[in-house]
Amino acid sequence: MWETKEPKPVKLIIGILAADELSLKTAVEAVGKKFGQIDCTSGVWPFDTTDYYEQQAGENILRQFVSITKLIHPGNLAKIKHRTNKLEKKLAEKLEMDLPRPVNLDPGYIGASKLVLATTKNYSHRMYIGEQMFAEVTLIFAKGGWSPLPYTYPDYRQQNYFDFFNEVRKKLLEQLKS
Repeated sequence: MWETKEPKPVKLIIGILAADELSLKTAVEAVGKKFGQIDCTSGVWPFDTTDYYEQQAGENILRQFVSITKLIHPGNLAKIKHRTNKLEKKLAEKLEMDLPRPVNLDPGYIGASKLVLATTKNYSHRMYIGEQMFAEVTLIFAKGGWSPLPYTYPDYRQQNYFDFFNEVRKKLLEQLKS
């Protein structure tokens, strides 16, 4: 007989793309209110590896990541993605910009061995996680570092991202020990 196990808790991260500094600041505050205390915040970086979101968020998009103090069950990722989608819509109304999506919120999680991102879009490398949502392993942590996969987004291949994800992973491991 096979025995099943509950997965270990993971660290919720939310990637934020924003049209400008005010949109970014507003999004970070809203994420903290909605998901709980933020314990790690990345630097603010230009999002310039693709123009995919330009029509939705403008030409000079900013990128920032945050992680949430309280660990989550990885099975809650689909629900969290629905919550971030609703929050994006509220922020678009609040910011009153001439852009359809001045803030983009991408939830995911960091476990000891991987970074997983939620998405509404299906593709060959994505798994259905319920509630009309999909997820992908975006990065693998092995041999002391992060490794991209063939389909990993170009911006997620940058060292500054790896440095932030290392910080979050370190916090996760400390929390799992205590």
